[in-house]
Amino acid sequence: MSLKDKASKIDFSALVPPAASGDPAEGSNRPRTAPGLMMAQANEQRSELLRENEQLRDKVKDLDVLASRVDELQDELKGWDGAKATGLLDPKVVGRSKWANRDVAHFATTEFQQLKIEIANAGGNIQPVKVRPLPKVDANGVQYEIVFGHRRHQACLELGLPVLALVDNMDERGLFVEMDRENRSRANLSPWEQGCIYRRALDTGLFPSARKLAEAVGADSGNVTRALALASLPPEVVAAFPSPFDLQYRWSKPLADAVAADPDGLIKRASDIASLSPRPAPKAAFDRLTKTSAEPAGKGSPIEIQVAGKPAASLVVDAKGHILVNVLPGALDASRVTELASLLESFLSKKSAKR
Repeated sequence: MSLKDKASKIDFSALVPPAASGDPAEGSNRPRTAPGLMMAQANEQRSELLRENEQLRDKVKDLDVLASRVDELQDELKGWDGAKATGLLDPKVVGRSKWANRDVAHFATTEFQQLKIEIANAGGNIQPVKVRPLPKVDANGVQYEIVFGHRRHQACLELGLPVLALVDNMDERGLFVEMDRENRSRANLSPWEQGCIYRRALDTGLFPSARKLAEAVGADSGNVTRALALASLPPEVVAAFPSPFDLQYRWSKPLADAVAADPDGLIKRASDIASLSPRPAPKAAFDRLTKTSAEPAGKGSPIEIQVAGKPAASLVVDAKGHILVNVLPGALDASRVTELASLLESFLSKKSAKR
């Protein structure tokens, strides 16, 4: 049998779907030959492929948009690398550090009261303090140690407000360095406070030398040396000033020299100054402590007289035993000179009567 005869006997009717009973036109539009059916199926498949291709293109576009957004989010996250979260803590579970360089007397100053008012008005500390977790909770329920922010913590504690804090783990030296740097960038510690914390760090072996300490905290080595000298003064000398916060870097060497020259005499003068009422101004106390440091008490030692904390006059005994009174210009009106003379006369008369 020839190929032509075989082809004539092939039945393609099974490939042709029956026309809908109610729509003869639909059936009349369908191709009836085998090549036509094959072409129709090919067109349908092509159309389906085109639709799928279009859908895939849409999905690729969506993926490109998502990939671009992912890149943006990754860039944003890079900016937060190393960032640590903050949270609100009960100030009662946060304790002062043993390296605290703020003397508790600072909490009675006007500056601290102003800070406390600002925190109260804001409903809490806007700038977080930094703390580190303790290995275990102590007997008072303290769970964290302050790295920096003692003033802000104290204000929140007194106000009964939660303290905004950043929690971070760090060693002793890291705590010391961060505390010192942070405080020097804010309200500066007094030279005496700075010296006390530096002295403690050296005494405990946290740093091998003052030079290494200065390098670690990024402080001027000269100021570190001067601060240490102030912190090493006898407590009687410190007490001669209205407040230890009044001590200044430039006074460290003269006061240290005064201690070296006549420690007993200096302590005696310091005690006398501390007993005065009203107390001399800081500069006047410094002058009294240093100007007579190398002189024996008695002859040649000027006695300064102050009015409202300011020098007004002085008395000195010269080599021949004369008592010289020197009233500074402006301290006494010329019209009252005779009144001063009368006071001296009255005073000397009483002295003579006692003899």
